[in-house]
Amino acid sequence: MEFWPIVGIIVGVIILLYLFLYLIPINLWFQALVSGVRISLLQLIFMRWRKVPPSIIVRAMIEGTKAGLTLNRNDLEAHYLAGGKVQDVVHALVSAEKANIDLSFNMATAIDLAGRNVLEAVQMSVNPKVIDTPPVTAVAKDGIQLICKARVTVRANIKQLVGGAGEDTVLARVGEGCVSSIGSAKSHKEVLENPDSISRVVLEKGLDAGTAFEILSIDIADIDIGKNIGAVLQMDQANADKNIAQAKAEERRAMAVAVEQEMVAKAQEARAKVIEAEVKIPLAMADAFKQGNLGIMDYYKFKNIQADTKMRDSISKPDKGGKK
Repeated sequence: MEFWPIVGIIVGVIILLYLFLYLIPINLWFQALVSGVRISLLQLIFMRWRKVPPSIIVRAMIEGTKAGLTLNRNDLEAHYLAGGKVQDVVHALVSAEKANIDLSFNMATAIDLAGRNVLEAVQMSVNPKVIDTPPVTAVAKDGIQLICKARVTVRANIKQLVGGAGEDTVLARVGEGCVSSIGSAKSHKEVLENPDSISRVVLEKGLDAGTAFEILSIDIADIDIGKNIGAVLQMDQANADKNIAQAKAEERRAMAVAVEQEMVAKAQEARAKVIEAEVKIPLAMADAFKQGNLGIMDYYKFKNIQADTKMRDSISKPDKGGKK
């Protein structure tokens, strides 16, 4: 029966010891002390209450002290509470110190809070990065299409990382410069003979202004010949002119058909009037007989003339066999 109380006492002591070591991180305090970092146990306890992991702050201060940097505990805590990555900032400061890069603590924290990887930026300042541009299509003045691929060597511009344009902007500007350079060439052969002319023209434009990078070099990796755009455009223009001419000809033909139909209608109208007048001839002759203006002999002469006219018409027309 005496065994269980002893076990309870031991468990209670272990729990109290764990809580004591958790609230008062003596291990971290001793580690900081032997590393030359002066920080009190009370401050470590306050960090717990401020929801700041003491291990992150202590390790960051130890790393900075060993690298010869002077770091302020309050600044590190403020950066952590702001959502920053304390370890990355300290790593970047140490790397910048070793590489003789001018990087202050405020600048490093601003870059980190801006969403950029400050450690990667410092590494890119030491080891430049090569960016391959997508294929850029341009047309020289002689109408030949060229497909250009370039490699851009850049390094991070620490001062422009906050608010500076990113990698996509650099690629877009380099592509625009390639198009402008090829488009100003009189012949595609000039570009193929001197591809470095594209690099010179692009570099002279200062494409890295306002970006987070500094362009060190632009190398033309490959140039391929594409389509003969000039010939294609001429063919398209010729087809367009042909279609326009055909449309105008069709318009003229339609107008001619309309005029012909109008003339036929007028001829039919005139013929109808003639037939109408011919129909009135017998009535006029009868009226002339009544009034005594036309005699019987005059009527016979008229009939003879009419018969003679029909005979002449029949003689002048060809027969069924095609003979006159």
